[in-house]
Amino acid sequence: MRSETTINTNRIVPKTVPQLQTFVREANERGSALRIEGGNTLRGMGKPLSREGATLCTTALRAVHTYTFADLTVSVGAGITLRALRSLLAEHDQFVPLDAPRAQHATVGGTLAAGWLGPRRHLFGRPRDYVIGTHIVLADGTLAAAGGMVVKNVTGYDMSKLYVGSFGTLGILVSANFKTLPAPPCARVFIAKLPEETRLRATAAVARLEVTPSAALWIYGFKKSVDGEDGIDGRILLLLEGSSPLIERATRDVRSALGRAGVPETQVIDTGALQAYDRAVDACVATIGERSVTFRLSGTPQDSEARVRAVYVIARKHELAAESILDLMNGDLFARVSGKDARAFSQRIEGLDDALHDVFPKTMLVAGDSPIRSALNVWGEPAAAIAQMRALKAAFDPKGTLNPGRFVGGI
Repeated sequence: MRSETTINTNRIVPKTVPQLQTFVREANERGSALRIEGGNTLRGMGKPLSREGATLCTTALRAVHTYTFADLTVSVGAGITLRALRSLLAEHDQFVPLDAPRAQHATVGGTLAAGWLGPRRHLFGRPRDYVIGTHIVLADGTLAAAGGMVVKNVTGYDMSKLYVGSFGTLGILVSANFKTLPAPPCARVFIAKLPEETRLRATAAVARLEVTPSAALWIYGFKKSVDGEDGIDGRILLLLEGSSPLIERATRDVRSALGRAGVPETQVIDTGALQAYDRAVDACVATIGERSVTFRLSGTPQDSEARVRAVYVIARKHELAAESILDLMNGDLFARVSGKDARAFSQRIEGLDDALHDVFPKTMLVAGDSPIRSALNVWGEPAAAIAQMRALKAAFDPKGTLNPGRFVGGI
């Protein structure tokens, strides 16, 4: 069995679920720790393991188990990439809204385990809303199933939802079943450079659009990562999806609304629209060597202005630069803070981290390659349910085998 498994020093890549079960069971019996990894695209999230251990990677578990497109259901291995899943579903004009960074490498399992929430969720819902079944390897190596392949209302607690966002601390996701959606036939991206003192008028205009955008982002910076150029007040990127007549009507509405807000020109992208949108999502975790980290400040669209202003005030106070991606529909603010060099950055970022959490206690860190990242408050203030979360961890993984110490509150 092990001869068929890829082992590289302390990195294990099982090619089958039984192989994965064996390694987990043996690690649990030895009292060893395992760091659970998918495509490692969200490596900037979480703490290091609280004790030394091997890395167990699920990327080889990428089979398509069942795809019944007539029933709008699909079952895939947790190691399949988001891009591969998109390509599979696109053959039948379907999709699942898993909008996580670096879709060419991000895995289904890693995206669900991290609980990543994308900009289109205000329209289509959260990833967990599409999970109808899972197979999980528990800490003792047992394979547990939850849900199934039927889209229906659930009576009682759906265990599949428990694993989404648990950061691999309760079990290792090895397959997931999804309900799918019909794909919108057309997509169009709008990019508008914002002149001085137009940002608030432009973002207010977006909120009043007759056709709700699938995604609406205000961006300041990220010149090498996101399409378009900043004006003095940054730029806006909108994604609209739907039928061709709807998109044409919405285009007139967008141009008119932004024009009234003082924006003289709006760029339109049809060919490659979804790729342009993906690049904006990728930028949320794009790093600048070892001299940047990116924070995610959750909130509402209504309180976003206060968060934006506070981030820039705190960054200037600590002599660091800030760039922003604000999700206008959901309220998420991604703030990338950087220094001129790694040394200056490491000297100042801890002070900024403390100051930011003093104002916004639940701020999370989602990206950063600096060695000092692990010394920062990466999860923010624990949730009110932290005691229940610790109790679940103790029940599911009493020896602390799976991702010990990596999750919020040291779980």
